[in-house]
Amino acid sequence: MNVQQRVNAFKGLAGFLHDFLNNSSNPLSSKFPELDKVIHESYLYNGWFTNENIHKALSGLAAMLSNESLDQVGKLVKEPTSPKVVAIIMAGNIPAVGFHDAACVLLSGNKVLIKLSSDDKFLIPFLLNVLVVLEPAFASQIAYAENKLTQFEAVIATGSNNTSNYFEYYFGKYPHIIRKNRNSVAVLTGNENEEDLKALGADIFDYFGMGCRNVSKVFVPEGYIFDKLFEAVFHYGYVLDNKKYGNNYEYNRNIYLMMQDKFLDNNFFIIKKDTNSFSSPIGVLLQDEYQTKSSLEELLNERKGEIQCVVSKDEIKGFPHIPFGGSQCPGFFDYADGVDVIAFLNTLSS
Repeated sequence: MNVQQRVNAFKGLAGFLHDFLNNSSNPLSSKFPELDKVIHESYLYNGWFTNENIHKALSGLAAMLSNESLDQVGKLVKEPTSPKVVAIIMAGNIPAVGFHDAACVLLSGNKVLIKLSSDDKFLIPFLLNVLVVLEPAFASQIAYAENKLTQFEAVIATGSNNTSNYFEYYFGKYPHIIRKNRNSVAVLTGNENEEDLKALGADIFDYFGMGCRNVSKVFVPEGYIFDKLFEAVFHYGYVLDNKKYGNNYEYNRNIYLMMQDKFLDNNFFIIKKDTNSFSSPIGVLLQDEYQTKSSLEELLNERKGEIQCVVSKDEIKGFPHIPFGGSQCPGFFDYADGVDVIAFLNTLSS
């Protein structure tokens, strides 16, 4: 199986997802009529994986696997003379979040050994089954680890700061990419219009704010008034319909009340000042003030290792520009933590 065959199979998967999401017929529809069932099963198993969020994630994957991006990957791949087994320890915070790593490994011509997250164990196997139907040679390239990982030659692991220490201890001797906690932030100037702030709402509330690309903290000028932001995102109040989100919001609100902490509240999310942390609890948006843009840029660059992306109207020095509403729309080459996975996999062939 050459790289063009691999690329063509992923193009076919993207087409299948696009047709499914648009209720269009597809040659694979009769072979995989159960995607709706898999989506429902995922939600029953994990209440964060709502129908809307899974569809959003699948739409993002279809867009990520564009013909242009896949053709570019095909040009970048260094064909391995001896394919390696790459173990992937996947996260499960948002639907199918580990698929991009698996796609990179398979497109590179290597083999993948997947350790699924217990929170996301239905979607990725389904997607890879579609891929195998499109290109049967992939069947021998894909395996799953139920328990301890064995017989692998490189590792890509995603987890928390605590689990990263475990990963470093056990996998440090192998070629590896090990990811820690990262969060995303937004920069406001006070000159944003209603549409800007509505778009920022998607960065905050998509996937209930559980992704590393979700905005968990906003930096605002001194004296910033949050009324316009509250009004612009009011239509996201439906998040309370999700019991898990509602329980987290109520819990955090009660904790702040008991501690007599100051915070702003619009009855479905909280804005709380925090001068240090980038990581916020579910249902909470942290905020901090800045004096000048240059001083803020200096702070963000000093803590670059904690930040996944920065959302803003204007460019922020040292970070790719992501407009409001764009944090959860990464392209194929918007690698997590800024680590080029294809380049890493190419080194395995050296």
